[in-house]
Amino acid sequence: MDAEPRRRLFLGPQVRKLRRSMGLTQAQMAEGLEISASYLTLIERNQRPLTAQIILRLAEAYEVDVRTLAPGSDASVMVSLREVAADPMLKSADLSYADLADFAENFPQVADAMVRLHSAYRETRETVQIMGENAHEGMAYGAGLAHSPVEETREALQAHDNYYGELEAAAADIKAKGAVRTDLPQALTTSLVNHLKATHNIDVQIMPYDVMKGLLRRFDQHKRRLLLSELLTPSGRTFQVAHLVGTLEAGELVRAVAQDERLTSDASRALYRVTLLNYLAGAIMLPYSRVLEAAERLRYDVDIMASRFGASFEQVAHRLTTLRRPGEKGVPFFMVRVDRAGNMSKRFGGGVFPFARSGGSCPRWRLYEAFRVPGRVMVDVASLPEGQSFITIARTVERPAAGAHAPGQEMVVGLGAELSQAGNLVYADGLDLSARGLAKTLTPIGVNCRVCPREDCNWRAVPPISGQLVIDATRRSMTPYSFVN
Repeated sequence: MDAEPRRRLFLGPQVRKLRRSMGLTQAQMAEGLEISASYLTLIERNQRPLTAQIILRLAEAYEVDVRTLAPGSDASVMVSLREVAADPMLKSADLSYADLADFAENFPQVADAMVRLHSAYRETRETVQIMGENAHEGMAYGAGLAHSPVEETREALQAHDNYYGELEAAAADIKAKGAVRTDLPQALTTSLVNHLKATHNIDVQIMPYDVMKGLLRRFDQHKRRLLLSELLTPSGRTFQVAHLVGTLEAGELVRAVAQDERLTSDASRALYRVTLLNYLAGAIMLPYSRVLEAAERLRYDVDIMASRFGASFEQVAHRLTTLRRPGEKGVPFFMVRVDRAGNMSKRFGGGVFPFARSGGSCPRWRLYEAFRVPGRVMVDVASLPEGQSFITIARTVERPAAGAHAPGQEMVVGLGAELSQAGNLVYADGLDLSARGLAKTLTPIGVNCRVCPREDCNWRAVPPISGQLVIDATRRSMTPYSFVN
């Protein structure tokens, strides 16, 4: 009897995602792999398997870690699909986790389209409900039913793994042409200011708060001045100068990169362009290779890196989520920024943590304990119901105050990675990561209450959308809701 044939690898979506992340056309990648463009098209459509020879060529031509091509479903997509499957309209379909995982793995683009369609349906349903309630109460209401620009921007960032090779190259080119110094933080700021004056005849001025009237930055095109508020921190001023340099010298590139079919409104497209300009400013302030080298040498000590690069804790944490260059990747991080009410004003999953599309985060996560000890880093090891475990750090950051009547806002920035990366992080030193140690210290969390299946959680705020609520007037348990998954 012949031996069982080896399983053929159909990795079309992974190859397509890799190609797009490097900004290559099918013809360009096909040339690098020494195959025809039509054959590459068949591979990306899962109509041809990825042979060992082509995998080796990928590794050699593009310095790709072939392990990153392994099939697997994005955890955030799985959370979103579970929300879709739990919708009352689809519950009769009885879609299991295995069904959804197979769907996400074999048809990722269709899965993404399904999630976006359901998101639009849910938002429309909720908006119509609010409109009806307002109309009943005689209140005025708007007619817009568009998707959230913030959510669409997050989807676009997620699709690019929060990495843009074209913008990294543009940042390096700007620094090279403008003789921008990055060896000292103060030298960086000074050289960027000098570059603006020499190249664009633009002066930079620090202005009093009362003159800026609540603005942190204003570009006066008529008088060729960049006006910065005195309320900005030094790192904030550097960022704003870098932002204008990037806008003037790579604005057209940003506009081209920002063309994304996920963006369905002018507001979404405008927000995405601003987000990409912020990315570019961060890349100018924190050069990719230098940041990665420092991160690996310092074992990702964010506070020391912030001092070295003249950046804030949040700026460095944000930059760490973008170190996804093929062949030169850092630890895959996710990042979140929350206020005391649990509102997420910033989140980057990076394919690491499955943030839900709606609702806050889990109150059991020690992220919120950072509010009790401002300025100190809180370390936690957390585990999701499906078994994924993470090492996370959290620290408070502050938005600038605007005088006695507008105090500064304290927020918490959280940064996390899969527990398997703990050995690369200085924050894991002293933690007992043995099975016995984790059994004592692991914090059981969920994505949020709406999608968390944990039945024994006394922190639960609402029942899960996928569970059947059980009402029994004769019993009262420690948990506020009883349900059957």
